[in-house]
Amino acid sequence: MPRVALAGNPNTGKTTLFNQLCGLRAKTANFPGTTTGSRIGRCDLDGGGSQTAEIVDLPGTYRVHLDLPEARINRDVLGGEGLYRQPDAVVIVVDAANLSRNLCLVGEILGSGLPTVVALNMVDIARRRGLSLDAGRLAERLGCSVVPIVARRGRGLTDLRAAISTALTGGPRFAAEAAQRLALPDGADSSALITWADRVVEESVGGEAAIGSAADTLTERIDLAFTHPVLGVVVFALVMGGLFWTVFELATVPMDLIDLIFGVLGTWVTAAIPAGPVRDLLADGVISGIAGTVVFLPQICLLFFLISLLEDTGYLARAAFVMDRLLCRFGLPGHAFVPLLSSHACAIPGILSTRLIPDRRDRLATILVAPFMSCSARLPVYVLLTSLLFRDRPLLAGLAFIGCYLLGAAVAFASAFLARRTVLEGRSRPMVLELPSYKLPSLRTAVYEAAHQGRTFLEKAGTVIVGICIVMWWLSAYPRAEPPAEALELRRQAAEMVALSPRLAAERESEAASLEARHAQANSFAGRLGRTVQPIFEPLGYDWQLTVGVLTSFLAREVFVSTMAVLLTGEQEPDLEDDARAAGVIARIRSAVRDDGTPVFTSATAASLLVFFVLAMQCLPTLVVTRRETGSWYWAGLQLVYMTGVAWLLAFFTYHGLRLAGLS
Repeated sequence: MPRVALAGNPNTGKTTLFNQLCGLRAKTANFPGTTTGSRIGRCDLDGGGSQTAEIVDLPGTYRVHLDLPEARINRDVLGGEGLYRQPDAVVIVVDAANLSRNLCLVGEILGSGLPTVVALNMVDIARRRGLSLDAGRLAERLGCSVVPIVARRGRGLTDLRAAISTALTGGPRFAAEAAQRLALPDGADSSALITWADRVVEESVGGEAAIGSAADTLTERIDLAFTHPVLGVVVFALVMGGLFWTVFELATVPMDLIDLIFGVLGTWVTAAIPAGPVRDLLADGVISGIAGTVVFLPQICLLFFLISLLEDTGYLARAAFVMDRLLCRFGLPGHAFVPLLSSHACAIPGILSTRLIPDRRDRLATILVAPFMSCSARLPVYVLLTSLLFRDRPLLAGLAFIGCYLLGAAVAFASAFLARRTVLEGRSRPMVLELPSYKLPSLRTAVYEAAHQGRTFLEKAGTVIVGICIVMWWLSAYPRAEPPAEALELRRQAAEMVALSPRLAAERESEAASLEARHAQANSFAGRLGRTVQPIFEPLGYDWQLTVGVLTSFLAREVFVSTMAVLLTGEQEPDLEDDARAAGVIARIRSAVRDDGTPVFTSATAASLLVFFVLAMQCLPTLVVTRRETGSWYWAGLQLVYMTGVAWLLAFFTYHGLRLAGLS
C-alpha cells in the first residue's frame, strides 16, 4: 500500500484534515525510538476502494532542519532514515492566510525530491481578509499540485484525493524535475528560504497584506483582552473554570451509568455462579477492576473533546501565552497549564495531555508534578477527614477543603522548581508560538479526538490496571480466616432471638458480620502487610488499620474510605453523599478505637492523614500511565518515591506540630 506523509506547520488544520481523510480508520502508536504519538490511517482515494493509501500524520513543525524532536521525526520519516519507511508522496497543509511563513517548510520538503501536494487550507478565512489566491499560479511557481480546501467543512477533499493519486502515479521523477526547476535554496539557509517564500507569494497572491500574515483588526482587538497581563488571566480563569465545572458535572451522568451497569453485572455474576473463589474473583476482582478503569472514560473523553474545541477556536494558544508568564518562574512552560488543570479531574488524562508540550524536559517535569493536583478520586477522602476534623463546623471544613487544593498546587510548583535544577536541570524552553486565527470549531474533529484519546487510554492503561486490581483483590481476600469466637457467639445469640425480637437478632447478625469482616481483613495478606509496614507509618500517628487503608489506597485513593468502613464499621461501601447514612458511618469511624483502646482518629492523626492523601502518589494506574508516556519505569519510580517521601515528611511535621500545640 502506498504511504503518504501529512506534514505542515502547527495550527494549519493538519489533524482536522487527517480526520476528514481517514476518520476512525486510524491506529495509534509511537514513532520508533520515541514517545511521540503517531497516527496512521487509510484513505480511499477514488471513492470505490480500488485505490487506498496509508496516511501518516507527522508532528507539526515550522522547519524540518530545526534541532527539535518534532523536526527530527519529520526529517527522519521523509528521508526514510533508520526504522522509518520513506513515504511515496507528501501532502503539506498550509494556512492560506499565512503563506509566506508556511512556504518555508514547503521549500524544504520540495527540495527532498518527493512527489508533493500542497493543501491550501482555510481559503475561506484568507478571502474574508481580502486575499486573492491564484492556486494555478502558485502551483506553477512551486512545481507541484496546489489544492484549495476548507478542511473543517470538508470542502475540496475530492480534488485533494485526486491530486494525491496523481502524485503517487507521477513518481519521484516529476518531483525531481520540479525541484531542479525551482532552484530552491539550501534547506538550512533560513534567510534564503524566507526570501524565496516572499517572492512566491508576491507572484501568486494578490490583495491587501499579501506577504506574511493577513491583517485582521478584529482579531487584534480581541487579543488585546485575551493576552493582557491582568484581563487575560481573568478571562483564562473564567474559561478554565467553565471547562473544569463541565468535566465534573457532565461526566457524572455517564460515570454513574457505568457504575450502575457494572453493579448490575456484578450482581448477576454473584447470583449466577455458586459461591466460591471463582465467583469472588469475577465479581470482586475482574468486574470491579474493569469498572474502576472504564469509569474514568467519560472524564477523559469529555476533557479532550472540550480541549479540542478550545484549540480549534484558537483560544488555547492565547491561554498558554498568558500562563507562560507564571509557569516559567517555576521551570514549567505555558503549555503545561492544560495538563495541570485537567489533573484536577484525574491525573491520567492530565498526563496524557502533556503530549501538547514540545520539549521533552518540560514534558517530563509536568508529568512528574501533575499528580500533586487534587483529583476527583481524593474527594471522598477529603469529605471523610474534614468531617472528622471539624465536626459541626462547616465553614472550617470548607476552608480545609480549599486548603487541600492550594497545598497540592503549591507543592507541585515547588517540586517543578526543584526538578528543573536537579534531575531535569535547565530552564524551560521559551514558548514561541503562533497565535492562530479565530474560527468556529469542528465538532467532528472534537468527536474524533475524544474517541481517539479514550481508545488510547483503554489500550495503554486498561489491561495493566485490571491486572493490578486482581492482585490487590487477592491480597485482601486471602488467606481465608476462620470466624472469631465472638462472631460465632453473636450468630448463636441472633438465632435464638429471631422469634422473640427480629430487630435485636438483626443487630446481633450485623455485629457478627462486622467482626468477621474485620477479622478476615486483619488476617489477610493485606492485613499482615499492614502490621509489618505499620512501623513506617507509626511516626505519623497511624495504627495497623490506618496503615492497611493507606496501602490499599495505592490501588486508587477512594478505596481508603471503603477499607476504613470495612475495618472499623463493617459497612462495605458507605455513600458519603447520603447525609443520614454518612453521619452514621462517620460517627462510627470517629468513635473507632485501636487495639489498646485509644481513638483511631485524633485531630493530629486526621490532619496528618489529610496532608498525606493530598500529596502522596496513591494511584497505581497513574504510575502505569507515567511509565507508558515516558517510556521508562525510572520516572514512574522517581514519581512514587518523591511524592510519597514529601507526603510522609509533611504529614510527620503536621502530626507532631499539632501534638506540640496540644491538639492530640
